[in-house]
Amino acid sequence: MTTFNDLGLDPKLLAAVKAAGYQTPSPIQVQAIPHALAGTDVLGLAQTGTGKTAAFGLPLVQQLLGGHDKREPKGVRALVLAPTRELVNQIADNLIAYVKGTHIKVNTVVGGKSINKQVQILAKGTDILVATPGRLIDLMDRKAVRLDTATFLVLDEADQMLDMGFIHALRRIAPELGTPRQTMLFSATMPKQMEELSRAYLTDPVKVQVAAPGKAADKITQGVHWAQDKGDKIDILKAYLSDEPDGLSLVFARTKHGAERLMKQLCASGFDAVSIHGNKSQGQRDRALAAFRDGKARVLVATDVAARGIDIPGVSHVFNFDLPNVAENYVHRIGRTARAGADGDAISLVTGDELGYLRDIQKLMKIDIPVLGGNRPEELAPPKQGRSGNGGGGGRGRGPRRGGGKPKAAAKPKSEGQGAKKPARSGQRRRRSRSRSAA
Repeated sequence: MTTFNDLGLDPKLLAAVKAAGYQTPSPIQVQAIPHALAGTDVLGLAQTGTGKTAAFGLPLVQQLLGGHDKREPKGVRALVLAPTRELVNQIADNLIAYVKGTHIKVNTVVGGKSINKQVQILAKGTDILVATPGRLIDLMDRKAVRLDTATFLVLDEADQMLDMGFIHALRRIAPELGTPRQTMLFSATMPKQMEELSRAYLTDPVKVQVAAPGKAADKITQGVHWAQDKGDKIDILKAYLSDEPDGLSLVFARTKHGAERLMKQLCASGFDAVSIHGNKSQGQRDRALAAFRDGKARVLVATDVAARGIDIPGVSHVFNFDLPNVAENYVHRIGRTARAGADGDAISLVTGDELGYLRDIQKLMKIDIPVLGGNRPEELAPPKQGRSGNGGGGGRGRGPRRGGGKPKAAAKPKSEGQGAKKPARSGQRRRRSRSRSAA
């Protein structure tokens, strides 16, 4: 079995790995770290929760430790771009753990925080800057940051950046970086645009892939529960949540308004629930995530804005209250459970207007997701999309209607095309193991 000692890491980093509780490197780390240490451009494909941050973070830190360049005022030695504030913070937390006891300085810039304070921090120079593209461009326009000193570029969750329209920002940012540079691009899926992105920004990259794009982690148990309407969905969700009082449940809604409405309905029913979405300030989002991480809130309702930034090992269940209209987002959503080798459940509540979305998801994943309960609904036209498109949540969600009932004890799961007369309860599945998070 390969160990971190076998990967050629500096003793300081091996100590940091041990302190972080990592036992053995994950497959993406085994494949990517040696190439990254050699200075080769890397295109890494792996599911969420498999340790991609360490796959690029550890070799990045090691190369900065071995370099002789000093921080220059406003200068940046390495740039890591990520699509969401939550993911930026998650990456930075891991990097800070890796550089503990060294001279390496890690800073973050995201929207929702004081830009004047960020200007002051960047004025002193930064070794590793982790940033969202929009705020970074704001700081570039103010001439508060210099990127010509950066000889390392990492694009994390690059497919999500494409999906969220950050390709134009990337075209603005990349030419400002120094050359020659090493570029590493990591993603969970490989849409056609990703190939074009790779050709544009990577030079003779090594492709490391530990699973077929669109494949979920092996320890995620997936299921579909049919629902007749929104009101039916709410009743079914409450029953599932009542069955799992000890675990942390992440619930995805399609729109910002829908997420907030659902959170309030769950709180009114006695559940400790919080929400994060685009209408929340950064402080509100941080407080909600902290309450969820600490177990003070057992349910977090979110839009897709959070799908790439939640790395909480205690998440035992992911519920798709609304299916995403982009199939790849389903993979990222359910990847919030079964982190770092733990088990997890991903349950989708599906109405007639979402059957087309379900077919797209199953086509991408090349599986038939088992049916856990309910009667297959009549197929309807898909819901109109909000202004934010891919689930970020701009349009109003439709209000709940009364009806439906709680899921009851059921027979064995059936394939997507079959109805199940007796729905299964989430409590019948095995208890979730608790394990440390991967990087």
